[in-house]
Amino acid sequence: MADLNDVLSGTIPYTDITVMQIIAAIVVLIVGFIVLKIAVSIFRKGLSKTKLPDLIIEFLTRFLSALLYVMLILLVVTTLGFQMGSVFIGLSAVIGLILGFGLQGTLTNMAAGVWIASLRPIDKDEVVTVNGLTGKVRAVGIMATELLTPDNQYITIPNTLVWGSPIINLSRMETRRVGVDVGISYNGSIEKAVSVAMDVMKKHELVLKDPEPAVVVTELADSSVNLQLRAWVKTGDFWTVKGDLTTGIFNAYNKEGVEIPYPQMDVHLDK
Repeated sequence: MADLNDVLSGTIPYTDITVMQIIAAIVVLIVGFIVLKIAVSIFRKGLSKTKLPDLIIEFLTRFLSALLYVMLILLVVTTLGFQMGSVFIGLSAVIGLILGFGLQGTLTNMAAGVWIASLRPIDKDEVVTVNGLTGKVRAVGIMATELLTPDNQYITIPNTLVWGSPIINLSRMETRRVGVDVGISYNGSIEKAVSVAMDVMKKHELVLKDPEPAVVVTELADSSVNLQLRAWVKTGDFWTVKGDLTTGIFNAYNKEGVEIPYPQMDVHLDK
């Protein structure tokens, strides 16, 4: 027993930390980790019963998790025999180094995350375009915003880029306008082309009657007169209707004899 006490009270070479303190720190780390996971889970479930948006719930949960991890690390360090005053002085020095080496972006990302979660220009499961990237919002974390693209690519964007860039929210409004571009021959009848296009849109069951669909001439191009079909739909039906109208106008023009010209160029040779 005396030998065991001697081993436990023995110190690690070049330090004042005893074997007993290391064992205690490991126990604190394991138990603390388990308690942390349980606390975060209870916190998340509690928030899910409120009317808070999913985005804010996710952000607050991650923030609490990060805070508890910091507290756990401080507790482990204290168990190893370090004085809290020394620990805080050390943390202050680390923060000073971070700022000194130009890594203020870390703190800026955290602040931007708070603003995004609070003001909610984007929300969980909304489809947005941020900094030229389009995807469904999965979460706003402490440091970054996570998007999932339609082809299942996971994108992580620093919060400062999200907050500092124009955000196009493709899901926030209940309705959207579908635009389908098509060109007709200069030899064709614009009136007939417009009439056929209007029939295609009016016959589609997902196209809203109010606002009324429309066809406009958008350009007198080199090889064609360009038209655009414009139809209002519910946001969730946008891509379905866009695909249907694109196919529908092609088939309808072929059936009605409205020519969709190939790009062409007239070359005149001087003899």
